[in-house]
Amino acid sequence: MKGAVGVLVLVHGRLWDEEMDAERFWGRTGVVAGLRGAGVAVCAPDRAMRAGSWEAEAAQLVPGLPDGPVVLVGGSNGCSAAVRVALAVPERVRGLVLAWPATAGDARVDGRLPAAVAPLLAGGVLRGVADEELTGLRMPVGVLPAVPENPVHQRRTADALLALVPGAVELPGCPEPPHPLFRPEGLVAALAGFSRP
Repeated sequence: MKGAVGVLVLVHGRLWDEEMDAERFWGRTGVVAGLRGAGVAVCAPDRAMRAGSWEAEAAQLVPGLPDGPVVLVGGSNGCSAAVRVALAVPERVRGLVLAWPATAGDARVDGRLPAAVAPLLAGGVLRGVADEELTGLRMPVGVLPAVPENPVHQRRTADALLALVPGAVELPGCPEPPHPLFRPEGLVAALAGFSRP
């Protein structure tokens, strides 16, 4: 990626989970410290806990973006929020990483979620995002699959994103935080490499 490095903005995962925040997803797992140790400027805002739409999540995140260019990193359901931010302010987003994208449209997964989140489950490959919007993304996009895959983060979702988003590249996969097998080193190396010109 050419141009100013900017700041890596980490958008954490989960959906209407009172126990999940940026500190638990990115901080305690060593991702923030690892990126800073690699010389990457990083911020990790908390998502709106019970937003009624992905657009509302983006509206909450956009005012807190650092000045200058950013590389957004969405984790799990945070991918939907990150894409909505990229669509809302594309001129501010230098790159986008979709890490462990949550699989949409799987009745087994969706059936375990509270009924109140049903409006957030609609979309195409990603919840809250039409496939036509994904094909319109013009910034560099990296897709990082969950390895090993699991029912919430299925390989088919990563493959569909790689096929839909023009020029998208696959980054080395790993378990998602705070999974017990997650280790930050591989993720930190992949994100640092993607974010640098």
